[in-house]
Amino acid sequence: MIELIPFSTLGQAEHGWLSARFHFSFAEYYNPERQGFGPLLVWNDDTIQPGGGFPMHPHRDMEIITYVRTGAISHEDHLGNRGRTEAGDVQVMSAGQGILHSEFNQEDEPTTLFQIWIQPHTGRVPPRWEQRRFPKSDRAGQLVPLASGREQDIEQGALTIHQDASLLGATLPAGTTVSHDLGADRRGYLVVSSGRASVNGHVLGPRDGAAITDTETLNITAAEDTELLLADLP
Repeated sequence: MIELIPFSTLGQAEHGWLSARFHFSFAEYYNPERQGFGPLLVWNDDTIQPGGGFPMHPHRDMEIITYVRTGAISHEDHLGNRGRTEAGDVQVMSAGQGILHSEFNQEDEPTTLFQIWIQPHTGRVPPRWEQRRFPKSDRAGQLVPLASGREQDIEQGALTIHQDASLLGATLPAGTTVSHDLGADRRGYLVVSSGRASVNGHVLGPRDGAAITDTETLNITAAEDTELLLADLP
């Protein structure tokens, strides 16, 4: 089963410095029909204006993945980590026992990003933060693991999360098809970052999502040059 989640139906919040769209219930947005998807609890589509950001605040027992679409985001936390994650790259924060962090757009242009929260299978792990470059050229025509709890994905360079889940990314030239063996006993959540694509015949436009269950294999075809992310979930 594939349920399309059009961008136009997402929850939203406008705060001047932040324009947010919510795939699932989050903060002031509540939708009883969108209360996460397995361990995937949050998928926020954020636009942060120059100088804007989230000041120091706490998290606990959550795997927080940030995928920067355009611009860059600057991170700082109480563990002493500091870093700048650019478009196409990924940062992962395991909140674990507890972490204080801030995220700001220190660029001269708006930053757009996906913020993805996955519930870990193990609580109270030591908190940590890491980032990695994932050149879009390396993802041309193929799905590449960006963050994962699976050993084979980590060996390929994916950032580590504490869950039997993987976040994969691809940049597909128009007309390209990629396949992914999901397994009928697992879930998939697909989001098109830019472009237009179809999954098993269901068409997604820019920033649309698709919740996928009871589907053995995914065949994803780009109708135009497309950038997308796929969460493979238990």
